[in-house]
Amino acid sequence: QVQLVESGGGSVQAGGSLRLSCVVSGYTRRRRMGWFRQAPGKEREAVAGIYTSDGSTYYGDSVKGRFTISQDSAKSTTYLQMNNLKPEDTAIYYCALATYPYSGSWYAAASYNSWGQGTQVTVSS
Repeated sequence: QVQLVESGGGSVQAGGSLRLSCVVSGYTRRRRMGWFRQAPGKEREAVAGIYTSDGSTYYGDSVKGRFTISQDSAKSTTYLQMNNLKPEDTAIYYCALATYPYSGSWYAAASYNSWGQGTQVTVSS
């Protein structure tokens, strides 16, 4: 059984940084990893995605230039480095896994078949 466990969330002041981690356990052929977030009263938003085969990365417009997604395949871990955080980044952050043969766009939640439990990020002004 595949499990995703996020960590690294917390509270930080605007302009600060956090690094989220997502560890995948269980045998799986990972095609793509993604980070999503959901703020109270808002829809789930795609933050970043990374393809495990070639490391290509994609970002939502609101985080470009501030967030970086990366992976350590040996550790089955995906990271989200978040710099210059803003109050509007406050949300629960979820990592997601798309295994083969799942396809679709990195920003489409429906294209992922496993999700973590989420980790809270709170940015104060």
